Amino acid sequence: MNVELFREICLSKKGVTETFPFDEHTLVFKVMGKMFALVALERFPPQVNLKCDPERSEMLREEFDGDIIPGYHMSKKHWNTVFLERVPKTLVEELTQHSYDLVVSKMPKKLQAELAAL
Repeated sequence: MNVELFREICLSKKGVTETFPFDEHTLVFKVMGKMFALVALERFPPQVNLKCDPERSEMLREEFDGDIIPGYHMSKKHWNTVFLERVPKTLVEELTQHSYDLVVSKMPKKLQAELAAL
């Protein structure tokens, strides 16, 4: 999968915006202002950071050794770095949805209601 396809997947989700809050090389996707995905635009091979349940993170890192690693410059417990070209597209889509859902589930009820109303 390439970065453009990943971007389309992220932007297709409800309430998502894209920003460059850190620098011009790190594209960040947020749902209702909360970060759920980061893309390092100048890294090769292409890679993204996605939030993940800690237990699932460990299993994924074992199964996809070297292709899914602890989150680069992120909490190693809650974030994974996923190499887009090395894992199946369906898994990238699933992990992106998982990250989005985790972030939404931690939002205050008021923000969740605003998202649902969009």
